Amino acid sequence: MLVAERYQYILRMVNEKGSIRVAELSQLCKVTEETIRRDLDRLEGEGRLLRSYGGAIRIGPQAETPYLLRETAHVAEKQRIAAAAAKFVEPNERIVLDASTTAWHLASELPDIPLTVVTNSLKVAFVLSEKKNVVVISTGGTLVPNSLSFVGPLAEQSLEEYYVDKAFISCKGVHMERGISESNELQARVKRKMVGMAEHVYLLADFSKFNTQAFTTITGLDRIGHLVTDAQTPDEYVQQLRRRSIDVIQLPE
Repeated sequence: MLVAERYQYILRMVNEKGSIRVAELSQLCKVTEETIRRDLDRLEGEGRLLRSYGGAIRIGPQAETPYLLRETAHVAEKQRIAAAAAKFVEPNERIVLDASTTAWHLASELPDIPLTVVTNSLKVAFVLSEKKNVVVISTGGTLVPNSLSFVGPLAEQSLEEYYVDKAFISCKGVHMERGISESNELQARVKRKMVGMAEHVYLLADFSKFNTQAFTTITGLDRIGHLVTDAQTPDEYVQQLRRRSIDVIQLPE
């Protein structure tokens, strides 16, 4: 198999399966695992796939809860969390918002004050476009239709260009030992970059996210400085997080 043929075969397998391991590709292509790793590095550099731990995943939407379903789940809690989080935003700050529905509510709650907001969400950008004092920077990247968010190498690379005062992110799961996680690996990679670019990280998570471990880790709890949650979050989790020196803002009933 020629090198070009191997590249095409790898891409076909990744796109068909969604993800594949280095060891499996090594057997299928009859080359060493080191050769496969070099192939995957090159293909990722060309923007044709994404590397993952031990393998590769295809560019494009992976399984995640459709935005319309997330938009209607625990709406009251998300709105109250967003309203509380908005109070931590000061004039002239630089912040980053992810593509979660809670971040969308937060964008609506933000006052029209001088701000720079970086986001990978078209919905967030659209809401903020109506606030004349807010400068919006979109990451660009591969558009995920069901969430109207950008993911992939271009989105991740653009986030490396910026430093922000505060990151406001949500997630699929909050676990006391395993940290915070997301169901979609591409979204998790973007959120991981957001955590890394911020001086202060605010996690916005309603009660339904706790004691849950989703597919892909975003970060450990050690990188979370502040948590905004609702009254239904069990006290045992709140106390554990506070013992870890996380500033927990739990809203009253």
